[in-house]
Amino acid sequence: MSQTSNTPYEALEVGQTASYSKTVEERDIQLFAAVSGDHNPVHLDAEYAATTMFKERIAHGMFSGALISAAVACELPGPGTIYLGQQMRFTAPVKLGDTLTVRLEILEKLPKFRVRVATRVFNQNDELVVDGEAEILAPRKAQTVELAVLPPITIG
Repeated sequence: MSQTSNTPYEALEVGQTASYSKTVEERDIQLFAAVSGDHNPVHLDAEYAATTMFKERIAHGMFSGALISAAVACELPGPGTIYLGQQMRFTAPVKLGDTLTVRLEILEKLPKFRVRVATRVFNQNDELVVDGEAEILAPRKAQTVELAVLPPITIG
């Protein structure tokens, strides 16, 4: 098992940054479709996707949103963080094989442990694919937690 630590509200500083990266694989698209129920053929059917403006399959937009959630929950502020809201604007398609990097930046510390966080996602070419901002409730105390080991998942 691995461990991760958080950054509690009092230790957060405006301008503080963190990042989280993941490469989008076929398995991710299949699992996201299964879990979300979003079976839009632009994500799953290459022949159909070729007839769209994208000309090829693309990842679900909310897959990028899920990566933002992972970055906030596991990187900054980390465990104990509670999401209050998220605004996102999708600026470019995400394709299979893209390596996405979520870049977080603390924008403002608000009363009652609330924090505004810039949530931007870039592909491997440093192109902005999602521009957003979250409001979170930061952890009140520092803690280190064990990350759960997930069971193997098979597709098909």
